[in-house]
Amino acid sequence: MKVEIKVLPELKEPYAVIYAGDITPEIRRAAALLEKEAPNVIPVRENDSIIVLRPDEIYMVRAENERTAVYTKAKRYDGGKRLYEFEEILGKGFMRISKGALANLSCIDHVEPTLGGLMLLVLKNGCKECISRKYLPAFKKYLGL
Repeated sequence: MKVEIKVLPELKEPYAVIYAGDITPEIRRAAALLEKEAPNVIPVRENDSIIVLRPDEIYMVRAENERTAVYTKAKRYDGGKRLYEFEEILGKGFMRISKGALANLSCIDHVEPTLGGLMLLVLKNGCKECISRKYLPAFKKYLGL
């Protein structure tokens, strides 16, 4: 996607215009990001407490037993939101790697091949998750493979 920014000092409030041949999921995400301010904190739960995390502290978000688990370097928290909501909130530094998991791309330790052509993603905190076939092409493109 090409981006052009024009600075016009006489404008009181910024606005954006997106030119596209079709409304794609990428265009929808871009519009949604422009319409709302990106949060710099993510509230999660630990027992009865609410913990506030920054997106860079989150290693993985995974759907487990009809709940969303948020993994940091050393702990697991209850996310309280659906996985697609985390995908929208966390944005570009995170990638969906399976139907039930998002991974922080800056926290990848290594990737291992597994049976059936799948890949196992291992994060720096030790979390492991298989990259499903559906999401593998986008992940390989991210790695430049």
